[in-house]
Amino acid sequence: MAQDSDVMQRPAGEALQPADGEPTRFTVSVRVNGDAHRLELDTRITLLDTLRDALGLTGTKKACDRGECGACTVHIDGRRALSCMTLAVLADGKQVTTIEGLARNGQLHAVQAAFIAHDAFQCGYCTPGQIMSAVACIREGHAGSDEEIREFMSGNICRCSAYPQIVAAVKAAASKIGGD
Repeated sequence: MAQDSDVMQRPAGEALQPADGEPTRFTVSVRVNGDAHRLELDTRITLLDTLRDALGLTGTKKACDRGECGACTVHIDGRRALSCMTLAVLADGKQVTTIEGLARNGQLHAVQAAFIAHDAFQCGYCTPGQIMSAVACIREGHAGSDEEIREFMSGNICRCSAYPQIVAAVKAAASKIGGD
């Protein structure tokens, strides 16, 4: 039987160190919610940790940290992405939108308003990721039926089981804003 690799014996969350013991750094230029940022980052840091720790944007939630729940969903150049599975260096030169960047001029985004109107949340922990996925669902043209919405949103887990209200909110927002 093959011997376990060093990676498998290391505690979870402990990153590999380069041979010289110093983490590799990279300068990342990224626009987050319209604001330009130039950050010197360890090449192993995720976009999620960068958003939360370096930029103080805590609306994007850290839950599973392995791409299974959708709580960390953001948009990169208009496409949804799981920020816990995206290295921050991959956002270099890109536009990132978080839940904090959806509202404009003090007005909630139509999806945010629909989530409130349809009680599409209970505890609220998954709500930022649900809303970011719902915006992408509508923008990408996947809000044509309840089944299509459920399929598109299936990567987002709601442990409070607000799924019927989430589908209703997405349908309402889609009818209001269309596919743009």
